[in-house]
Parts: sequence; C-alpha cells; structure tokens
Amino acid sequence: MYNEKYPEQLITEPFLQQLESIIRKTGRFILTEWQSFSTESIEYKGKNDMVSYVDKKAEEMLVAGCKSLIPDAGFINEESGLTISESVYRWIIDPLDGTTNFIHGLPFFAISLALQYNQETVLGYVYQIPGDEMFFAQKGKGATLNQKPIRVSDAGTLSTALMATGFPYTQFGWIHEYIDILKTMMPNSHGLRRMGSAAIDLAYVACGRFDGFFEFKLNAWDVAAGSLLVKEAGGEVTDFMNGEDYLFGKEIVATNGNFHKEVLDIIQEKKILYQNRKENE
Repeated sequence: MYNEKYPEQLITEPFLQQLESIIRKTGRFILTEWQSFSTESIEYKGKNDMVSYVDKKAEEMLVAGCKSLIPDAGFINEESGLTISESVYRWIIDPLDGTTNFIHGLPFFAISLALQYNQETVLGYVYQIPGDEMFFAQKGKGATLNQKPIRVSDAGTLSTALMATGFPYTQFGWIHEYIDILKTMMPNSHGLRRMGSAAIDLAYVACGRFDGFFEFKLNAWDVAAGSLLVKEAGGEVTDFMNGEDYLFGKEIVATNGNFHKEVLDIIQEKKILYQNRKENE
C-alpha cells in the first residue's frame, strides 16, 4: 500500500518526473484557455472571489494525476474542498492561484501543489505558467527554479528590502490596521509590490527577487508549496505572532530570515490594536 511507504521510498526520480509532467500538462491547458478566455465564463463564489471552468478543469486534471501516483491519498483543494483519507499522504492544491490576474489578462498566475506526509509538507511546486518557471522544493533537499538551485536574498534589514504583500479583497474588517502597516513599510523599505498570487510571491522570496512577503486571510492551498520553497531556500516562515500556524491560521510572514523580527514587530503592533478595537466595538 502507498499509505505504508515512507517519503524516501515513494518520492523517487520517476515519481517526480511524472508529477512535473502532470503539472506542465495542466499548465499548457491553462495557458491555451487564457489566450481565448471570455469574461462571460466567470462565476462568483463570493464578493470578488471568482472562479471559471478553467480552475475547475485544471483541478480535475491535477487530482486525477495525483491519484495515479498515490491512489489512497487525501486532498485539500481550492475548488472541491477536503477529501478525507486514512492515508498519511495528503495533496494540497490550488489549480490556478491568481485567478483575478488570469481573468484580466495579467501574466501572473500559477499552479501551486504540495504533498504532505503526516501533515508535514515534503514536496512543493509553484509553476508560474506564462513565464514557464517551475519552482520546486523537497524537504531537506533544497529548492530549485527550472532545476537550478535557488537561495533567498542577503538583504540585511527592512530598509534594504523589497517587500511583497496582498491587499484585502473579500474581507475588510482589518483594513485600517493593514493600511497602517503599509504606511510604516513604504518609507522604511525599498518598496512594496502586490503581484496578486501568494504562491508566486513566496516563490519570488525563495529565489531572492523579493526579500519578504506578508499577507492575511490566505488558505492552505495558497501557501503550502510556497512556504516550503522559502524554507528550503534558506528563509524563515511564521504566522504573524511568530508561530507555526501559517498553513491554516490565515496569516503568513516569509523573509530571508535576516530582518524577520522587524516585520513581525510592525505587524504585531497593528494586530493587537485591531484585536483591542474589535473587543471594544
């Protein structure tokens, strides 16, 4: 049974080659559809939370491919939710991270796919489709971009860092404190960027294009693969309170590790102010 295999027994070179082939095939489908996509195909899961037949079909392709590799594994997927299994293996998949970019013709969207063993992430792929950039990490074995090793940047302080973030788009209760964080970050860094895909943001931290990233109200499928990339590339990943609950706690900070505390101090101050405001409302 696949359920009884340890990762070092299961994750062989043929296994990785098959998995990358599945991801690339799905990426080609997404890219082809992007070139002729019509906004009439948009569906709304909630305010500003869009989905299309492309997301759904891409997820079907990825799930089918992953099942062919580990038939008894569980799944956490953006579009179809949770598939419970007795297996120690679980896939976490976002078939199209950056759907809003995709819909509006912006070339920043990706497939994010992670594999967990006993709830620990052991594999992570972020495939930036328009740029044909395959980011890959395996626990304990480092991270690569198109098969070449990558490392986080060497920026020593926030003042020399280019930061990435994401703006609230469905939940706005924390928006005032969030804007205050931006007001502090902007003049005290090399700037802020908002790409519209947390998976790409994390991959860019891993390869040194960004020095750090923070965002809240994210889900496990947004960050599972990217967080492993950052850690395997030598960076640091925590939640806002410097804990380990960044997969399911809906908040994440990822940096090269050199100025992680600086970022946390700014965010924590505003988070405490928000909590106090909510308690007094």
